[in-house]
Amino acid sequence: MKSLRKFAVMSAALLSWNATPAQPAKPQPAPAPSVQAASFYKGKTITLVVSAEAGTLTDLIARQFKDYFSRHIPGKPYIVVSNLSGAGGMIAAARLQTQDPKDGTVIGFLQRNNLYLPLVENDHKNFDPRQVSWLGSLDKTAYAMAVSYKSPVKTAPEMFTKRTIIGATGFASDNRTLPALMNKYAGTQFRIINGYTGRGEVYIAMDRGEVDGWASTIEGLLQPEQMAMIKRGLLIPVMHFAWTSHPAFPKLPNLSNYVKDPEGKAVFDFFLKSFEPGRPLAVPKGVPADRLAVLREAFDATMKDPQFLAAMKLRGYAVDAISGQGIDTLLTQLYTTSPKTLSAVREIIKPPRK
Repeated sequence: MKSLRKFAVMSAALLSWNATPAQPAKPQPAPAPSVQAASFYKGKTITLVVSAEAGTLTDLIARQFKDYFSRHIPGKPYIVVSNLSGAGGMIAAARLQTQDPKDGTVIGFLQRNNLYLPLVENDHKNFDPRQVSWLGSLDKTAYAMAVSYKSPVKTAPEMFTKRTIIGATGFASDNRTLPALMNKYAGTQFRIINGYTGRGEVYIAMDRGEVDGWASTIEGLLQPEQMAMIKRGLLIPVMHFAWTSHPAFPKLPNLSNYVKDPEGKAVFDFFLKSFEPGRPLAVPKGVPADRLAVLREAFDATMKDPQFLAAMKLRGYAVDAISGQGIDTLLTQLYTTSPKTLSAVREIIKPPRK
């Protein structure tokens, strides 16, 4: 019996020695971000929260953009527009940062002032543009002074010798801030009346002779109705609020002709940088990296889509895109502005005491 047991033990040991050890399973590569995102977005609905009222120029551009954007997102989700206006877009921006889902199903179509107002106004501390993830911006905003044919001022030099009544929307709106900066740093004679509800109301006031003109976006001047007015001499572009003249009106003078004061140049620079992301899009911080990556890629692809560009051109909408990384770079520049310049910016946009 002992010899049999000894033989069994030796046989088991021999089998164990000769057995091929089990090979560890080879790790499988993770699916590519686009594959992961396609799996997530297929059959999903994305809500594009537009921080402007329905029917406004911003809303129309957002609705034009969404269908082409969807085609470039893996899984081709359906995109619906939800309008949430108020506080210059800050209500939508704050909700995107603090309340909206962080799964990539909500995208904010925000406004350019959302990037800089939290830096200089205490009323907007509930939003920090560094605490969302930017996909990019459709265009770079530029402004020009435009006057009615009824205006006593019809050329840039006359702005310094004759009073011009300027219509504007909110006190901190760009269309009030820029003429105010010209008064302070260049000596223009603008009398600014703010409080109009929008561009349409300002144009009605110009037609009635209540105001002489206003600081319009170049994009606004290139709309079919405004271009027809310009061709007929009813609307006259006078000056660019930029250091170089815009290609649309290359013969107009610009800020470099009139603003020489170093402080004035620094303050104008702050605003002009903040205008660059004219129509920015963002998602909440915390969206999974693979979905953020494909949303950024889809945005970049849409900006190069020939069909999208043709559709935008047909409607007179400019496309001059900035990537998400480009917006991040601009934010870094804005948030390293000197305290002296920020103090001057706050002074310009601070409403007078009643």
